[in-house]
This record gives sequence, structure tokens and C-alpha cells, in this order.
Amino acid sequence: MPSRKKTTMFASAFCTCVSSFVLICVVLATQQWVSSEVRFSRTNSSVIISLDYGLFRGTCEQFVEAGLQVSKKTFQVADSLSSTKTKSTNVAIIVILVLSLLTSLLSSGFTCINAVSNPYQTFLGPIGVYTWNSICGILILIAMILFPVNIEAQGLSEELARGCSTALQSHIKSKHSYGYSYWIMLLILFLNIASLIIIYFYDHARYSKKKEHERPIENAPKDVILF
Repeated sequence: MPSRKKTTMFASAFCTCVSSFVLICVVLATQQWVSSEVRFSRTNSSVIISLDYGLFRGTCEQFVEAGLQVSKKTFQVADSLSSTKTKSTNVAIIVILVLSLLTSLLSSGFTCINAVSNPYQTFLGPIGVYTWNSICGILILIAMILFPVNIEAQGLSEELARGCSTALQSHIKSKHSYGYSYWIMLLILFLNIASLIIIYFYDHARYSKKKEHERPIENAPKDVILF
């Protein structure tokens, strides 16, 4: 059976890993990733398309310069994208988040195993937790970078806005505001770092204790050792 200290440390890491898993599910399920206002010119007027969307679906509203508002419309992101770049980047973000979900689940399993037992295999111990937490954190960071790139550099909102209305001409300007679904990924990143810190402190304390047990033998007189 593991010591009380080990159980406490790995149980704390297990809680952070499970929280990370739950939050990734929330990120995938919700559509509050970004709110965009995209302005286009049209014959004798300008049109503002207001968008709220995530990775899978979203809503859009159309406002004409005179103040006329068109009813809210729901759309599927994948169906509204025609550009290969924006569509492939969106799919890549979904795949990355699914992989991070799996690594978070594996990390939860490894911390749970260590909280209730002392596994013989080295990889099932702290090394495994380090590995899966690090991979999960890196994947989340990549997703956090790719999504703004898809919006700012590749014009994801502008492309979705064109699918919500007809007779739009040249794009004038866009304004974007990232929602809680996006910023939750920052919290997931912090939870992964917290898990790594907890396991590091446990591993460091175990290593220090092991060195203390070895020191009396190293410092003992040679005649005593020979005896």
C-alpha cells in the first residue's frame, strides 16, 4: 500500500486531471468561442453580421445600416466553410482537443493507480503522469494558438458571415471578442501545470528521503564498513 503522503499527493493530482478532462468536454460542447462583428458594404448601404460560434455550430444576425435587423439564424460551421485552409484548421483543432481529452483521461488513470497502489512498472509512476500531462498541456496550447490564427489570419469569421447573408460586397472591417469556451483552455493549461508541480514535489521529496537513508552508510568509518 502507498504511504499516506503519496496517496494525498496523487489524489490531489487526480482531482486536477479529472477537472481538466471535464473542462475539455465543456470546451468541445459549447459554442461560446468567439463573438465577431463583421462589416460589409452593399449597394447604397453597409451591413453588419454579428456572429457567435464555436467549433461545430453558431448563430448569426444581420443588421442593415438603417437599423433593420434580420432574425437570428443557426448554422453548422463545417457546412458554411468553403476554404480548404479554414476548414482543415478547424478540423485540426477538433482532433487536437480530442487527443488532449484522451491524454487527460490517461493522466487521470495513472494518478488514480498511484493513489491506491505502488505500481512496479516505472512508466506507470510519476514518469507516466509527467508524460501525459505534458502532452495534454502542449496540445491545449497548440489549440489556443491555432484558433486565433484561423480567425485573424485566415478570415474564418468573414467566411462564415458571407454564408449568413447574400449580396455582400467588399469586407470593410471586423471586430472579435473571444468567449469563455476559448479562455477555459487557459484554465486547463494551469490545471496541467498544477498536476506536474504536485507530482514533482512528491518525486523530489521521495528522492531526498532516499538520499538521507544512503548518507549514513557513505559517512560511516571504513573499518566499520569492512567489519
